[in-house]
Amino acid sequence: MKKLSARRRHPLAALVVLLLALAATGGLYAAFAPAEKAQADTTAQSLAIDEGKKLFAVGCSSCHGLNGQGSSDGPSLVGVGSASVDFQVATGRMPAQQPGAQVPAKKNIYSQGEIDQLAAFVASLGPGPVTPTEEQYSSTNPDDVSKGGELFRTNCAQCHNFAGKGGALTQGKYAPSLEGVDAKHIYEAMQTGPQNMPSFPDTTMPEEQKKQIVAFVRHTNDEPNPGGLALGSLGPVTEGLFGWIFGLGALIAVAIWVAAHTTKAKKS
Repeated sequence: MKKLSARRRHPLAALVVLLLALAATGGLYAAFAPAEKAQADTTAQSLAIDEGKKLFAVGCSSCHGLNGQGSSDGPSLVGVGSASVDFQVATGRMPAQQPGAQVPAKKNIYSQGEIDQLAAFVASLGPGPVTPTEEQYSSTNPDDVSKGGELFRTNCAQCHNFAGKGGALTQGKYAPSLEGVDAKHIYEAMQTGPQNMPSFPDTTMPEEQKKQIVAFVRHTNDEPNPGGLALGSLGPVTEGLFGWIFGLGALIAVAIWVAAHTTKAKKS
């Protein structure tokens, strides 16, 4: 009897029971914690959509309809995605101040939190381009600037100028200057193709190439012009015209002055 009692009270038995209890607790946490987190995320998303719908009804529905279906005053927003909303509202283009050939950028009237709520509501209407993360548009690779320059000159310079200074288009439209534009908004513009700009989805232009273009534009904006006066960065035609008009004009003026001060001219 004593031997049996000793076996039942062996200290290893208590340790085994403790380990089993810890394992069971960990298993229960692993089973239920992800579900709780997913449920919390779903609830937060639902709240964002509800708040966004309220904001949309006040600031956007008069043109785009209560459910974003569009009207004679504004296009449908079904399928434009959260990236389009973030770009248009954060740059102040929407709500539009007045109709015209092109809606210009202006100071936005919404906080970033409200913009996120509007974007969540519009994204719920149909799948579309998703607002990019900082990792998608921020580059730390120095080679991205040169690669982005090649891509920019091939795909963007025709409208935005080789230095991103913008340019005129037809019928009162224009390609805006990229000077001072946030990197996130440059990336979103390529995603969504706002107004007259074509869109560059990942199937046409991979994410890495869009990041390289953003790196080039930011480098162009941040770096000082090594040539001094930029003359609007409109290219060699403008610079050549400046040289001919002012340079040649200065030479003619100097030649006249020298001729007027020669000995022969003074005797006359």
